[in-house]
Amino acid sequence: MLGAVSRSTNQPPATIAWLALCAALVFGACGGAGQAATPAGPTAPAVGPPAPAVDSLAAQVSVSQASALRDAGAFVLDVREPHEWAAGHIPDATLIPLGQLAGRLADVPHDRTIVVVCRSGNRSAEGRDILRRAGLAAVTSMSGGMNDWAAAGLPVTIGP
Repeated sequence: MLGAVSRSTNQPPATIAWLALCAALVFGACGGAGQAATPAGPTAPAVGPPAPAVDSLAAQVSVSQASALRDAGAFVLDVREPHEWAAGHIPDATLIPLGQLAGRLADVPHDRTIVVVCRSGNRSAEGRDILRRAGLAAVTSMSGGMNDWAAAGLPVTIGP
């Protein structure tokens, strides 16, 4: 009988009820027969990785983590000055100097993961904070900056 609670488990009825409720919530959250079907048909191509939840993206990532995010399609934002950029930058990165960032938020995608980069990691943390205050959640900064990127032997583009 489904509604019966066995007294032979040495568990108080409240504990068993609590466990049953937790199990129902877990299994219900996983989907099942009542879950709506995904409509068939073409979908828009992905531009990059979807923006993760706020707590799933660290405020700061290592050079190797930044490289993996870039390879997965993250938007790399370099907040250095143009002369620093010309001396060497991450391929396919976008330059918006830190002093211009607050006024150029429209140039930053709001639906992608963003990795902010600078020379050593200080300005990128400030750039990350500007973007987060503007409402972008999927933003991180790369520790060590271009100094550590180049030292790790990762690709660098020279010139404008």
